[in-house]
Amino acid sequence: MIPELGHFALIVAFAITIVLSIVPLIGAAKNDAAMIALARPAALAQLLFISLSYAALTHAFIVHDFSVLYVSQHSNLVQPLLYRVSGVWGSHEGSLLLWALILSLWTTAVAVYSRSLPDVLMARVLAVMGMISIGFLSFMLWTSNPFERIFPVPADGNALNPLLQDPGLAIHPPMLYMGYVGFSVAFAFAVAALLGGKLDATWARWSRPWTTIAWSFLTFGIALGSWWAYNELGWGGWWFWDPVENASFMPWLVGTALIHSLASTEKRGVFKSWTVLLAIMAFSMSLLGAFIVRSGVLVSVHAFATDPARGVFILVFLCIVVGGSLALFAWRSATVTSSGRFSWFSRETALLLNNIIFLTAAVAVFVGTMYPLLVDSLGLGKISVGRPYFDTMFALVAIPLIILLGIGPALRWKRDDAQRIKTSRQVLFIASLAIGIVLPFIIDGVLNIKTGLGLAGALWIAMTTLNSLYQRIRMSKRLPLAFSGMIIAHLGMSMFVAGVTIVMTYHQEKDVRLEPGSSYELSGYDFKFIGIRKVTGPNYLADEGHLVISRDGEKVADLYPQKRIYQGQSNAMTEASIDVGLFRDLYAAMGEPLGKDAWSMRLYYKPWIRWIWLGTLFMTFGGILAVCDRRYRQSVVQRVKGLNEQVATN
Repeated sequence: MIPELGHFALIVAFAITIVLSIVPLIGAAKNDAAMIALARPAALAQLLFISLSYAALTHAFIVHDFSVLYVSQHSNLVQPLLYRVSGVWGSHEGSLLLWALILSLWTTAVAVYSRSLPDVLMARVLAVMGMISIGFLSFMLWTSNPFERIFPVPADGNALNPLLQDPGLAIHPPMLYMGYVGFSVAFAFAVAALLGGKLDATWARWSRPWTTIAWSFLTFGIALGSWWAYNELGWGGWWFWDPVENASFMPWLVGTALIHSLASTEKRGVFKSWTVLLAIMAFSMSLLGAFIVRSGVLVSVHAFATDPARGVFILVFLCIVVGGSLALFAWRSATVTSSGRFSWFSRETALLLNNIIFLTAAVAVFVGTMYPLLVDSLGLGKISVGRPYFDTMFALVAIPLIILLGIGPALRWKRDDAQRIKTSRQVLFIASLAIGIVLPFIIDGVLNIKTGLGLAGALWIAMTTLNSLYQRIRMSKRLPLAFSGMIIAHLGMSMFVAGVTIVMTYHQEKDVRLEPGSSYELSGYDFKFIGIRKVTGPNYLADEGHLVISRDGEKVADLYPQKRIYQGQSNAMTEASIDVGLFRDLYAAMGEPLGKDAWSMRLYYKPWIRWIWLGTLFMTFGGILAVCDRRYRQSVVQRVKGLNEQVATN
């Protein structure tokens, strides 16, 4: 009966969500305090029943209840507990329930932690989030029921996809969904402000920390996905420009523009139209990602569903969200006017250029991702848009963005002096350019201009960011957490650029034939193949290789790559082995047996690849630190009064 109770809890949550979506909105229109007051308890009740439903599905996985179709498809008797729990979100129906749970968590968090927000605005925000929940709950109840029963009950189930049986994938989807769904808060605040016809500093100030938290989760989730692909897929890469990877990257790009635009709207009352549209676009891109993953329009290791009918449902929902919010924006366009004034050389201009660059990048990814799908759906053949297109487009937008990252934080609001910026930045620019160009020659004796420019960009970001930190300490000796978060996030971007530049230039890989006792030298490291042994895991059998890595006659590491066959599966899965270092990874993945105890092996030398993920961790931590700034804990009345006075004087 527990699955039935879970299904019933989902139905009750759906009914509560309808109340949440309608009653507080009517109360806000009529200024009815009783109807407005219903919003918060309805949000809490929605979370309670969705949590009960999610707990019921988790229980079914843990106790091997194969009478539930979804459980029988993605779990078996020997599946470890960790992967039974993560199996709940391992495919379409369960991941959709996780999405609904996280959306209810965000809704409740806004209801609980925004008590000083005006009641009318809060009612509208929660009502809009309730409307979004209606879409996902109805999707589950009508097309994707995770509690559907199967008869006769099988004695055992199918295992979770072996590619998903990895610790990184156990936490990657929840983090990614926290970012995806978190952008619904910014969307809800923007739509609520449009409904009220009042886009002052209040909505921007209150949606900014929620947006930054969502961006931080999404950054961390994308980094986890990249790390998982590098470790689990055996191809040694960290980003493939897969359509589903791009589906998470597009909302990140728009969200990055949004958090910077919100800063301008909050502090100076400018770019209100930009900010509203970016809030709509960020969440719309998240829904587009859900469409790509669940529509069946592509085949990917990341994709969940192959049923086009489900894709139609999400597409209709996406059109309603985008079309409805844009229509509302057009209706209220007269109220979306910016009050601040600024010169062409100011921080506002730099932030505007930042928005344009990130939006251009998002459009480039959108075109490269959707154009092949569109051509295929129209029956015009199959085309592929691959790495050359994306690498070229991002090289074009990276150059102005990197330059802007070094100049923007030093600019003053409203108006600045170009000569002042030139004086403070020209020495850093020349130094970073000179050092960056020379570094490749120092590394391998070759003057590589492309690599030199990449390293110069990383140095430029780092040097200018540290200079901004020094100037702030020298002038005020006080570091607000928001400023510290910006510094850490920008340093993370510098580390990311350095890691990408070095690994793309200096990585080495080789497919080799190795038999016991033979060796191969790669980038100064000797990979000696010792042999193969049979290994039995909790739910798999494996051939495990043993390689000893040495350099200059001294042992560096042992690697143990595997070829696994999971219970219930016929295809062998590659499990790479990696010797991790801050400045290099040594990586080995097994291929196929070649006879006489020989195996094909793929060997990699990956310099500085860890800096890519270290940089994203810095960005994530910077975003979280910025949200902890004390001004976000002030009374909204006190803060907004000060903001409106500031905007009025400017």
